[in-house]
Amino acid sequence: MTAAPLTTLTAALADALRLRGAKMATAESCTGGLIAGACTDLAGSSDWFDRGFVTYSNTAKTELLGVDAGLIEAEGAVSEPVARAMATGALARSAAALAVATTGVAGPGGGSVAKPVGTVWLAWAWRGGDGALHIDAECQHFGGDRGAVRQATVARALQGLMARAGQLPQLPQLPQLPAAPPVPPAAPPTAPPTAPPTAPPMPPMTPPDTPPPPAGGSPEPAR
Repeated sequence: MTAAPLTTLTAALADALRLRGAKMATAESCTGGLIAGACTDLAGSSDWFDRGFVTYSNTAKTELLGVDAGLIEAEGAVSEPVARAMATGALARSAAALAVATTGVAGPGGGSVAKPVGTVWLAWAWRGGDGALHIDAECQHFGGDRGAVRQATVARALQGLMARAGQLPQLPQLPQLPAAPPVPPAAPPTAPPTAPPTAPPMPPMTPPDTPPPPAGGSPEPAR
């Protein structure tokens, strides 16, 4: 799988986990942190990625993930029981609701007749809506060199995470509020009332002219 589809797959996984308010964790042996790296290459991954455990040695698997040393001795590190124990250990030791684990033989050495180079066990652990623990595991035989085996494992791990993210409980949906009634259109502005016309001012009243008294004294009183 090329870088572009891997980025697309990681982005889809991020959306699925955000939708459910969930986080994930990784427990990696043969991939050495590549799955966690692919997840945290995406900006904002702290919203949905909690932590990654790189447990390359058998001692690290026991100390960090709680895998029983006797189980590793009896089954081998590259086995279904150990992959399952790694996934459940990562889930128990994190705030994640979904975890993936990888353990395999990336090569070029270390293979055997029973477990040739390219043999990888993957396991996914998650808690469903009822709180019950669910675990899936599968064995893959990838071809190519060491880099190809590790990259193919990363892609398969992300595909499995995406498939199981849909089984996580979803966040409760908030009730939708009724739509607000439409706002009536505003009334057109009205012109201010016009004042009635004002009459022109009246000219000032002047008293009538008084005729002057007659010459020769005061006028004779009427009889």
